[in-house]
Amino acid sequence: MLIADDIDKLLDILPDFIKNALDVHPKKRFLIEIVMDLGRRPEARFPEGPVYLSTINISWIHLDFCIKKIPQFSNDNRSGIQYTLHRISSIKNRKGNIIGLTLRVGRAIFGTINVVRDLLYAGDSILLLGKPGVGKTTAIREITRILADEMEKRVVIIDTSNEIAGDGDIPHPAIGRARRMQVATPELQHKVMIEAVENHMPEVIIIDEIGTELEALAARTIAERGVQLVGTAHGNYLHSVIKNPTLCDLLGGIQYVTLGDDEAKRRGSQKSILERKSLPAFQVAIEIHERSSWVIHEKVDQTVDKILQGSNVSLQRRCFHADKSISIECDNSSFNEFIMYSNSFSSSSASVNQSNLAIIKNYSQFNQSNLPTKTKILNVSKFTNLINKSSSYVLPKLYIYGMNIRQVEQIISDLNLSIVLTRDLLKADYILGIRSYIKHNAKMRQIANLRHIVIYTIHSHNRNNIIRALNQILNT
Repeated sequence: MLIADDIDKLLDILPDFIKNALDVHPKKRFLIEIVMDLGRRPEARFPEGPVYLSTINISWIHLDFCIKKIPQFSNDNRSGIQYTLHRISSIKNRKGNIIGLTLRVGRAIFGTINVVRDLLYAGDSILLLGKPGVGKTTAIREITRILADEMEKRVVIIDTSNEIAGDGDIPHPAIGRARRMQVATPELQHKVMIEAVENHMPEVIIIDEIGTELEALAARTIAERGVQLVGTAHGNYLHSVIKNPTLCDLLGGIQYVTLGDDEAKRRGSQKSILERKSLPAFQVAIEIHERSSWVIHEKVDQTVDKILQGSNVSLQRRCFHADKSISIECDNSSFNEFIMYSNSFSSSSASVNQSNLAIIKNYSQFNQSNLPTKTKILNVSKFTNLINKSSSYVLPKLYIYGMNIRQVEQIISDLNLSIVLTRDLLKADYILGIRSYIKHNAKMRQIANLRHIVIYTIHSHNRNNIIRALNQILNT
């Protein structure tokens, strides 16, 4: 990969004792950012962690030295260096005086998106997800160049903080032939997005850091006009964006739907469920967990539907290696945060929802007090067995809590069930207990959450409830 970072231009605005320390640092080319806080030692941050650059504490003189060499800060406390991709952010006190600087190194890395080049040629809108600093902006900058130069499309960048195309009126060469529209303040980004479509006839719109409801609405409007979108948003995983009320519209949004009795029976679900409201603005989503490992969702609409249903989701992981080779791995994952609870049917109902069984995963995130007083059921869905099994069949290990273990042992023996009871919680694959006891044992719920142990609860320990619970365990 070819890397252009103009790092010397960033170092030139620093005091000599910081600049000299970085000039001789062996990992200078991997520098992420420099932090200068009043009264503290200067700090350089690398992928492996932070490093102090000097024993001298930062003073007002050092901050003033840097501030005089950079352009004026905008309303979002950001600035840059002319003709570079570096970003400089300030921290101010209550009086408006700058007491800290974060100088982030901006790089143009050519070849970084070879792992998803095929997705660009498909012409679908692409959403990049990941935590700050993982490389979303670097990737979107390279995507811009590919679309504008290699594919010869009309590309317009909505550059709110001048981070994609650099500071100054002349955009950085890293974006190729793409045009850049600057945004005066972050609050106006959604208006500039619409203006770009109406005035400049783009085939592709590039948006960095979609973060407000108005920007999400503008993205949907652009998608409905047939313009390809490439954007980024903060969120480590696709399901975290679905849970974000501000950004979920990018994926089609979610709504409560009440089913009729017959339809609920046919689906094997509760009457109240969550469903996707409309088509997503983005057809492809990319989760960037590490710089060299990306998870691809090529059909966002189908993936969102499966997540809302608690079904298995096929994950495609693409990794690129130091020898420029690319590997693709497939995996399955399951989500049940979105499965809803509802009131149980009457005893005359033939529905399977008569069961008092409750299946709870990630129990520490479940607030029992939110349940209506008459609620007896948490919607039962098929969970994927998250325990890795060897090629030979491994009997599931069950931990009993708040119940007579002899009674459960006798039922397993009578029905000849393939379940092993264990008295060691840490060795268990499943937990079966009385709901009221599980509810008040926070430590057990925490352990289960950390070790991915699925908790099954029943209202009372009569024989029928226990049998239903054991059968459910074997059917997962």
